[in-house]
Amino acid sequence: MGSSIIMAGLGMAAIGYAGRYAVRAMPQLAKTAEEAMKNAPKLDSSSWVNSKYYKGGFEPKMSKREAALILGVSPTANVKKIRDAHKRIMILNHPDRGGSPYIAAKINEAKDFLDK
Repeated sequence: MGSSIIMAGLGMAAIGYAGRYAVRAMPQLAKTAEEAMKNAPKLDSSSWVNSKYYKGGFEPKMSKREAALILGVSPTANVKKIRDAHKRIMILNHPDRGGSPYIAAKINEAKDFLDK
């Protein structure tokens, strides 16, 4: 009984010291957070202009350019490069591993289009 009262007292003291530390550190943490937010990159449309990612959805009818973009190869790539790229992308996007069936279908369509 006596030891539980001592433990409760020590716990209350620890909480008090932690609270005191948090209150004293708060102004410095607020300054640091404000400075970090000022220096963070802006995520507006102008920052996406020079992005390496393709902006836009899929075209209604597959084109050679779109097929090459999907597989990440040149439109004039040879069959081996196309098949290697298809295999690499399908491993990452296969529906059995949590990938989208629609994306997998587009990847297959791109491979079939460039294989012709």
